Amino acid sequence: MAIVAPFRAIRYNPARVGRLEEVVTPPYDVIDERAQAAFLARNPYNMIQLDLSKQICRPDEDTCADRYGQAARLFQQWLEEGVLQEDESPALYLYWIDYTHPSGRRLTRKGFISLVRLEDFSTGVVKPHEKTFAAVTDDRLRLMEATGAQFSQIFSLYSDPEAVVMTALEKGRADAPVCEVVDQDGCRHRLWPVDDPAVIEAVREAMGGKALYIADGHHRYTTALRLRDRERERRGGELPADDPYNQIAMYLCPMEDKGLSVLPTHRLVRLPSALGDAGALLDRLRACFTVQELSEGSRESLVAEALARLDEHRQAPAVFGLYHAGEDRCFLLFLQADCAEWKAVDQPAPLRGLDVVVLSDLVLERLLGLSHERCETQELIEYFSDAGDALDLAVKEAGSGEGVEPVVFLMRPTGVEQVRRIADEGLYMPHKSTYFYPKILTGLVIRRLR
Repeated sequence: MAIVAPFRAIRYNPARVGRLEEVVTPPYDVIDERAQAAFLARNPYNMIQLDLSKQICRPDEDTCADRYGQAARLFQQWLEEGVLQEDESPALYLYWIDYTHPSGRRLTRKGFISLVRLEDFSTGVVKPHEKTFAAVTDDRLRLMEATGAQFSQIFSLYSDPEAVVMTALEKGRADAPVCEVVDQDGCRHRLWPVDDPAVIEAVREAMGGKALYIADGHHRYTTALRLRDRERERRGGELPADDPYNQIAMYLCPMEDKGLSVLPTHRLVRLPSALGDAGALLDRLRACFTVQELSEGSRESLVAEALARLDEHRQAPAVFGLYHAGEDRCFLLFLQADCAEWKAVDQPAPLRGLDVVVLSDLVLERLLGLSHERCETQELIEYFSDAGDALDLAVKEAGSGEGVEPVVFLMRPTGVEQVRRIADEGLYMPHKSTYFYPKILTGLVIRRLR
């Protein structure tokens, strides 16, 4: 059973830092070097100085040795100076995000931030859908150990068809939020502490029988498990149920929320020159796909038409858009039901229903001969939530003369129910299978391990 609890959040003091927009950031793993420099230039109290970007340095560089210690000293300094302040009362934090979906619809995603008791994945209470990599958890583990804090929350889903939890929290909130921030994408983030004991108990009771599905933050959750296990070893046994090392802060959103959106993650694939010609590429793909070339137009309009057509076919078996940058041609690819190569792919039924699996296991590996290992070691694939960014880079690389031919595979989003089914059956999706949008901000709520 999922056990949730209120806590005293640490939050920025606007009187000391000015505009909150200048100090909060997206999650660390989407911040590159250019964005990092921009965040630092905004405000000396920017969150990037605490929740370190993974691009700051490589683990083998001497400067890495103290970057975690520097973050810990800065965190303590900001607490002492009143830059960061701890709330007086333990609370659950109602967190709404108003945003514009790429379709143009205006939506509000409603969730809340709470402490959640850590559970091993084997218990089935907290369910992942992606694998994690030790190099990433090593970095986050060192940061959490040094600072004694959790700067960003794990984004998880739960099922609540009757909206019992959110109804209770909304009744317990004040009229005005304690903070309101508009991020770089124009999304409005609002936060309300809810500290009414009766409301908190109602939420605890309602959440008690639910499973939690990690949407975003698999590495951060795995890091917390490793930190808990280290603390057990240090103390020589099990920890009390309410010990801070037995808990993690999560942003929890109901699966049924009308504002919950999953966007596709498009793939730029750098094909070897032997596969780069559109005719040769399509000859291979026609073994399993029906190919439709889209009408003439600018590359932007071709891609826009492909994305619209993908949305029209959102209930069909695997469908992709394919843009060939070197020849400025765009196609739709429809999986054929009698494809022998696909029938030969050994994957469980839930995974066979994912476009990302069809692309990785059938298109890239079997039809094009590009193994998972080769794609990773030679960096043949790059991932984009924005199709326009993928398009721009493909066009740029098409004229670079580097001996590869960039093509963009345009994807449909993975559905929430697909995520749930994969997690329920203990399976794992390929890398970058989901993109839950918008991202929750780092720095709105900080949790100290004490």
